[in-house]
Amino acid sequence: MDLKQIISHAKEYGFIYPSSEIYDGLAATYDYGPLGVELKNNIKNYWWKSMVHMHQNIVGLDAAIFMHPKTWKASGHVDAFNDPLIDNKDSKKRYRADVLIEDYISKIETKINKELAKAQKRFGESFDPQKYRKENTRVAGYIEKIESINSRMNTALSSGQLDDLKKLIEELGIACPVSGSKNWTEVRQFNLMFSTQLGNIAGDDGVLYLRPETAQGIFVNFLNVQKSSRAKIPFGIAQIGKAFRNEIIARQFIFRMREFEQMEMQFFVRPGDEMQWYDYWKNTRMHWHQALGTPIDHLRYHDHENLAHYANAAVDIQYRFPFGFKELEGIHSRTDFDLSQHQELSGKKLRYFDPEINESYVPYVIETSIGVDRMFLALLSEYLTEEEVPDTQEGATRTVFKIHPALAPVKCAVMPLLKNKPDLIAKAKALFDDLRLDFNCQYDEKDAIGRRYRRQDAIGTPFCVTIDFDSLEDQQVTVRERDALTQDRISIEQVASYIDQRVQLSTLLKK
Repeated sequence: MDLKQIISHAKEYGFIYPSSEIYDGLAATYDYGPLGVELKNNIKNYWWKSMVHMHQNIVGLDAAIFMHPKTWKASGHVDAFNDPLIDNKDSKKRYRADVLIEDYISKIETKINKELAKAQKRFGESFDPQKYRKENTRVAGYIEKIESINSRMNTALSSGQLDDLKKLIEELGIACPVSGSKNWTEVRQFNLMFSTQLGNIAGDDGVLYLRPETAQGIFVNFLNVQKSSRAKIPFGIAQIGKAFRNEIIARQFIFRMREFEQMEMQFFVRPGDEMQWYDYWKNTRMHWHQALGTPIDHLRYHDHENLAHYANAAVDIQYRFPFGFKELEGIHSRTDFDLSQHQELSGKKLRYFDPEINESYVPYVIETSIGVDRMFLALLSEYLTEEEVPDTQEGATRTVFKIHPALAPVKCAVMPLLKNKPDLIAKAKALFDDLRLDFNCQYDEKDAIGRRYRRQDAIGTPFCVTIDFDSLEDQQVTVRERDALTQDRISIEQVASYIDQRVQLSTLLKK
């Protein structure tokens, strides 16, 4: 499905609504509806169990959103948390200069993909895409151009040469997407932190920031957690929480928002061991995504060329969204930057005494950071599909959300075959009352059974349980499976265990 279809489906079925919609909405903010909040909680639960409960040396934390303003001075956010801003003089629209250039590169990548698709069709099974990329003059030229643009952009960003960014935009002939105008202002830096005021203190002393990331709450609590949990390096601290960034331009639905939720883990290691653990977490996090069934060619690594001020290595796990490959999760080797900076500005020692080597040091850190909202969008993008349903009486096509049963917002739906038969309704409601003690279930008696199946397919319900007239006699029900459309006849007493075996998170965690 394309992004417009995903957005429409998400609203229609209660996954995501535009925020403050009755007041015409607020740009780049969204509310999660009845099904959205269930799916979001399931995503967080999957991450938490796999990250914290499945690792003996990782513990959890829930730090405050408001932190002492010196926190953000030490972390570098006050001085360096900027994006390059550019305005179009004719449309009065504001853009990130680097995003304009990245969008230009995406158009070149689209041309490459079209060339590869034509070649694949022409050469068939003997087609070697990697060889074609190198040997075909046109494709090789496109690739060379992309590499040249990326090199110039990253050099300008890392050196702070904003004039070079504007020159690149002008040389590429990049126009405003709204007006088509190429009349640009100079590029300037724009700090992304939201500021607010501490109620009882006026002036600069009372300025607070909404946290732009959750990581700093972990760093300032490093010793508290280490001592109270008696942790030995290597160990990690995990956290799920809201973060806020005053994005210049937020777009692509919930992919880039000003208020979002992060799942982050900071893993503290002995200096010198960081690259070993960097590789470990890079591979471990990729396996986490693949366990959901996401095809390997829809995921890829992307190494950072322009490293953040705190990192000595960084890689993104990118997912193929409807608008192209974009960052889903980041793995960073943050060195000892954060702890050292907080130690220097606070005057408090943030060192760890390592009894194995009889030495005290400031630990190095490996970070894994994934956006809950981006993961939500990735799941909708990957598993929401339209397909034909051959050889059934249910209809020719259906929209189905083929999400893994462990993450599905609703685990099963209970349906009497007909809604005007009291005996069927009583039997169905009794089963529903039993099942909802263990699972999030729905009871549905409205419309023909085929239409009810369609509704459950559209929201990702993996199992539908139908009570018919035979159920009154033989105490058996029909369980329909969402993806294969198979139907099993089982006893009512077996329904709970039948569903439980197929929807538990353990089916994912064991992978």
